[in-house]
Amino acid sequence: MKLLRHGPKGQEKPGLVDANGIVRDLSGKIDDIAGDVLSDAGLKTLAEIDTAGLPEVSADTRLGPCVARVGKFICIGLNYSDHAAETGAEVPAEPVIFNKWTSAICGPNDDVEIPRGSRKTDWEVELGVIIGKGGRYIDEADAMSHVAGFCVVNDVSEREYQLERSGTWDKGKGCDTFGPLGPWLVTRDEVADPQNLSMWLEVDGKRYQDGSTQTMVFQVPHLVAYLSRFMSLQPGDVISTGTPPGVGMGQNPKVFLKPGQVMRLGIEGLGEQHQRCVES
Repeated sequence: MKLLRHGPKGQEKPGLVDANGIVRDLSGKIDDIAGDVLSDAGLKTLAEIDTAGLPEVSADTRLGPCVARVGKFICIGLNYSDHAAETGAEVPAEPVIFNKWTSAICGPNDDVEIPRGSRKTDWEVELGVIIGKGGRYIDEADAMSHVAGFCVVNDVSEREYQLERSGTWDKGKGCDTFGPLGPWLVTRDEVADPQNLSMWLEVDGKRYQDGSTQTMVFQVPHLVAYLSRFMSLQPGDVISTGTPPGVGMGQNPKVFLKPGQVMRLGIEGLGEQHQRCVES
């Protein structure tokens, strides 16, 4: 299934994409795309609904973040061998963990705000993993049973704040609108191999990123198991799993986003995002 949330900011309703590509409203069936809805049992119940009987949603309706009530937005750094090489960094021995604040979350096509004073706002297309079943000390062999599905994430990053202003990466990663999610949560049964998905990102029509999840250093089951050693994972948590090469700071000369520019990005089978950059 392709699950989504539609409507004005703060008033999103749950929905899905039917077999004909029509967005249908689920608000008469569930409260939101969150909590128990993301469990195997919850997703099975949704899959049994006769979608033809659900109200259609207008094609021009805004899409919100594809999952609601996100408790943690966990990110993995330097997780693509070819991206580590372009930044001049060593491939890490263990996953590099940082956070985006949940206030960074926005819809897949919402404007991205360049922070006041920013000179180095950058882009990163990433595979997002959405937790459906909580747990701690999860075995890697059982990790995928804890995954509800996958989505596209743009890990928007302010490189000066991240790398040049001391402290952790987090303050360059969690600015408002720096976490577009969606357009859909694609349930794991529809993603045959999350480690074999093409992914790309363009700015004003120029393709900068053109990679594949094949070059991930730490794959999805390992990341879920690894993170669960340090925190409980809970339904609705989002894990953003790293980016392939082609980010702005990896260009020669470096390239960063400016107001008025448009990002377009996508992952095979998971849909596309479109964001216009605006001044904060």
